[in-house]
Amino acid sequence: MNKSSTLQNSLMLAPLIGATDSWMTALGLWLMFIVVISAYGVGMAALRPRLVPSARLFAGILLAATLTSCAEIAAQVWSLKWHQQVGIYAGLIALQCVVLDHTGFFQSALRDRLRLCGLFGALMVGLGLLRELIGNGGVHLATLVPGGFILLGLVIAAWQAWSRPNPSH
Repeated sequence: MNKSSTLQNSLMLAPLIGATDSWMTALGLWLMFIVVISAYGVGMAALRPRLVPSARLFAGILLAATLTSCAEIAAQVWSLKWHQQVGIYAGLIALQCVVLDHTGFFQSALRDRLRLCGLFGALMVGLGLLRELIGNGGVHLATLVPGGFILLGLVIAAWQAWSRPNPSH
């Protein structure tokens, strides 16, 4: 695993843990992520051939920050309460755009891009649903950030145990 891939995956971890205390919060942030990432990909595809290589990073940062700010303003208008819950994590979308662009995400096949976004969304909404169900069942820790880390660890462990081939005796 290279350093860029590690950075890309670690940036996705913060909203995955912090913004999944309910499935609606997770779904909303994932939809914001999809809209901003898509607009960023289209915008940079149009700008990239017109820019010198040294200006691409600055243009990418400016475009990502602009798109994320517009999405946050729209979220405030749509639901201020929801925006207050995810506001800090929505700002990370701009950074994620720049990192994904740096790792070549927008030059990869459409199928690979859809797969990554779909898996991220499924994991966010699934974790949000699990945390909300467990939290409403009386275990308040599940709705807090440490509970999110614990639950994500259990989900990853279960996935690895399930997907590992059974050794023959």
